[in-house]
Amino acid sequence: MADNQYYVLHVNGVPHEVTDAWIGESLLYVLRERLGLTGSKGACEQGECGSCSVTVDGELVCSCLVLAASAIGQEIVTVEGIASPGHPSDVQQSFVDCGAVQCGFCTPGLIMAAHALLDRHPQPTDTEIREELSGNICRCTGYGRIIEAVQQVAVARSQR
Repeated sequence: MADNQYYVLHVNGVPHEVTDAWIGESLLYVLRERLGLTGSKGACEQGECGSCSVTVDGELVCSCLVLAASAIGQEIVTVEGIASPGHPSDVQQSFVDCGAVQCGFCTPGLIMAAHALLDRHPQPTDTEIREELSGNICRCTGYGRIIEAVQQVAVARSQR
């Protein structure tokens, strides 16, 4: 068996060929280094900080803990895929409007976690928001503005 592998990942609705890959590469590594999708950030590499969060078949995961080859045939969505370029999602816009972004390193993971939460629970309680976002570490904002941003999206969506 050859050391280098070829496979196709479906990311943000587009098939991406992954060539000359080592079968043990993390999804985070493949997304960033092989596919050039740098929105997901690598920080702890242990699934503790949430900065690398993506969805795989609708499930929020830390991409640093997922083998890329294990995601073959599944739909992967990164922060780049939640809205079209130049047109932020309601969650992204709310983060900006509420001042929930500072250095921005944790923001992609928090955005993905907020989308996952609001998809499952359109009207989350404050406790549910805190619980859902507890897997994401932010060292700049103090979380108050982040929670406010998620609450504002929930209210806005309920008024549609």
